Amino acid sequence: MKFDTTDNLCVNTLRTLSIDMVGQADSGHPGLPLGAAPLAYSVWAGHLKFCSSDPAWFDRDRFVLSAGHGSSLLYSILHLYGYGLQMEDLKKFRQLDSLTPGHPEYGHTAGVETTTGPLGQGFANAVGMALAEKLTAEKLNTPDFPLVDHHTYVLCGDGDLMEGLSYEAASLAGTMKLGKLICLYDSNGITIEGSTNLAFTEDVKKRFQAQDWQVLEVADGNDLAELDSAIKKAKRETEQPSIIIVRTHIGWGSPKQDKNSVHGEPLKPEEILATKAKLGWPSTEPFFVPEEAAARFAEHAAAGEKDRKRWLKLWKNYSEALPGKADLAKAMLGREIPEGLFKPEDTFFDKPVATREASGKVINLMADALPGLTGGSADLGPSTKTDFTREPARTLHFGIREHAMGSIINGLALHGGLIPFGATFLVFSDYMRPALRLAAVMQTPSIFVFTHDSIGVGEDGPTHQPVEHLMSLRLIPGLLVLRPADAWETLYAWETAVRLKRPTCLALSRQKLPLYTQYRAKIAEGLKRGAYLLRGPSTVPSVELVASGSEVSLAFEAAAILEKQGIAARIISAPSFELFREQDQAYRDSVMIPDLPKLCIEAGRTTGWKDLAGPDSEAIGIDTFGKSAPAGQVYAALGLTAEKVAEAAVRLIKG
Repeated sequence: MKFDTTDNLCVNTLRTLSIDMVGQADSGHPGLPLGAAPLAYSVWAGHLKFCSSDPAWFDRDRFVLSAGHGSSLLYSILHLYGYGLQMEDLKKFRQLDSLTPGHPEYGHTAGVETTTGPLGQGFANAVGMALAEKLTAEKLNTPDFPLVDHHTYVLCGDGDLMEGLSYEAASLAGTMKLGKLICLYDSNGITIEGSTNLAFTEDVKKRFQAQDWQVLEVADGNDLAELDSAIKKAKRETEQPSIIIVRTHIGWGSPKQDKNSVHGEPLKPEEILATKAKLGWPSTEPFFVPEEAAARFAEHAAAGEKDRKRWLKLWKNYSEALPGKADLAKAMLGREIPEGLFKPEDTFFDKPVATREASGKVINLMADALPGLTGGSADLGPSTKTDFTREPARTLHFGIREHAMGSIINGLALHGGLIPFGATFLVFSDYMRPALRLAAVMQTPSIFVFTHDSIGVGEDGPTHQPVEHLMSLRLIPGLLVLRPADAWETLYAWETAVRLKRPTCLALSRQKLPLYTQYRAKIAEGLKRGAYLLRGPSTVPSVELVASGSEVSLAFEAAAILEKQGIAARIISAPSFELFREQDQAYRDSVMIPDLPKLCIEAGRTTGWKDLAGPDSEAIGIDTFGKSAPAGQVYAALGLTAEKVAEAAVRLIKG
């Protein structure tokens, strides 16, 4: 692509709009937009396949601003390319309920591919998006019909690459040969505290070469031709992902150029004017867009419309020539879940089984009906039972990289075409909590499978026995946590997860649990409502035993002890706090009867149960760390036995 003075004017339009937004808000980060505007422009103007009138067009290229603090740059781009952001929206930057929040938010602003800001997350999401492109292309493309054929671009900074998450994700990207992933590294040598030499002296080029990336370098971040040439090289067919190391100047053209203060401090009015003078800007008025620049951006947007029309024609020909493939594509790209995924008469389970084992069977049962179902574990496939036995190619191997796994799962979900899941032990959810939180913020249909969900882990001891984890996950707003009590609840938990299309955690047992086949009809209806009456007594009840997961079996054993004492108990299975809270009050009262004493049972922190079950409830659980011993001994040592539950129920009844 040949660049002219109008292109330079476009770059400076991005710069001035960005610093005007930050100045108007008196809040934000002017340094990155001033330094990195040429990088972003070179991608959007010369290479990015996009359609602003259809931001969700499937075969678009993805552009991820991993350094999300530079959001004013992205909003300037989206405004100028016609994504629906008006000038008034730019003037409301960082204001309440505006379309231009402090960091880019997926689902809030058209054209934002993922929520970024926590450094490294966007980089790892982009790895997931590139992986999704590769996997869907392998499934849907033919030599004559490249239905899925796009790149993923990510703009990151020094801070992104300092985060350990970027190491994990970059290593996977090289291993997985994601040749359509292109990272532009805004290498300006400055972070909040000063020079990167304070804490970051490694050779980034050698690091990425060691991780099997193609490394390209641009010496002058303002040279559009050099940037364009590097991107062209990165796009040439290769199995290696590419990183373009671009030497830039933070706050370029401003009085604070190359100073750490320009990272997150708005320029003063006189500094904005000085910056514009340095750029040779034709106006001192804020939010000024030259007509020549507006016209050039419009030209690029029109070219994007043509790209989409060409693809629609390809889709038409594909559908006519390959109707079977087209049906598969519709099912995958539309994330279609067929009716009757499981039939009531199906008999999959006939003996006690760990819910992790049941989950593994369900994954493989669903594989044919859900061609986009894809996932794997952080090197724990044999333990989490998350491998596809008949189609090994659908199993993803994340290695011992829980954080990257979570963020990549989010990227897979954001891209579309797949139903992604990632698995590890529940205790290691700590390693991926930022990704879980962002899945909840974005409401991505990411599925996280957590096995070994309690002190039932046994001999591995307190380091591997989750105690606080269930409640900590339930504290994340918008995150659905499902802890099934048996194989049948596991089956319907999976069905709920894929149908609801919201971020979901499945907490599964290591140990075998009884089957409640006689209650299957209740389970099928009750699980999707979060809590339900699993078994009612034949006489008037004196207490309700409310439990989740493996502790439902304890409730049954305790109920039998109480029955011998003439005390009738209702047994409530509560696999999901979130789903139960979403039911109407009449249903909740029918399950947990007001004024009837309730004893809540779970092998984890008791905090939070009273909020769910009400003031007439108490909880028995574990408020300390676990112990190393066979599981049964650990349960006994920590007071979680049927006898202890029954004793607690009697005390509760007596008040």
